[in-house]
Amino acid sequence: MKLYADLPSRRITQVLSDVFTAGWVLACTYAGRLVHDTTATLRQPADGLSTAGTQLRDGMAAAGDQMAKVPLVGDSLQGPFRDAARTGVALTQAGTDLGSAVDRLAVVFGVATAIIPIVVWLLVWFPVRARFVRRASAAQQFIDGPADLDLFALRALAGQPMHRLARIHDDPAGAWRARDPRVIHELAVLELRDAGLRPPPA
Repeated sequence: MKLYADLPSRRITQVLSDVFTAGWVLACTYAGRLVHDTTATLRQPADGLSTAGTQLRDGMAAAGDQMAKVPLVGDSLQGPFRDAARTGVALTQAGTDLGSAVDRLAVVFGVATAIIPIVVWLLVWFPVRARFVRRASAAQQFIDGPADLDLFALRALAGQPMHRLARIHDDPAGAWRARDPRVIHELAVLELRDAGLRPPPA
């Protein structure tokens, strides 16, 4: 498998793009974590509400227990405190539900902040890199010596733009059929450069 081009300028570009991709993933992951932590701070009011509800419940329940000890009227005096204790339970539950909602929201925002830009960039970067690796790896298998240049010269004739072929020869197809070594070499080099490869040594 050939990951990088032989040509220095193209290889440098590929290395830089790979380094940028790694940095982009790390930066987006950090940003997602930061968004998650920032959103999670909104849980503090919910925790405060839950704590206040718990304190109200415990306080009113304790006061109701004391009122129940009053002779004759203890049960009637305990009723309002029981109601207040139930209100504390409701506040505690509301705080817990709100805290859970904030936690889910923090996860969603954090993941979205990290994943969306990473996926967008990978949709651009990965096909380009995969196409190069596939093409260069396949081409590399056919370069063993100068005799293999004929195959790449033929591919150049079939796939390269006309203006490039015209710079090599007025009749590149005729020169290829005539086995002109200079034309074959230049056509092969044209195709190999597109694949990021150098021609084999003569």
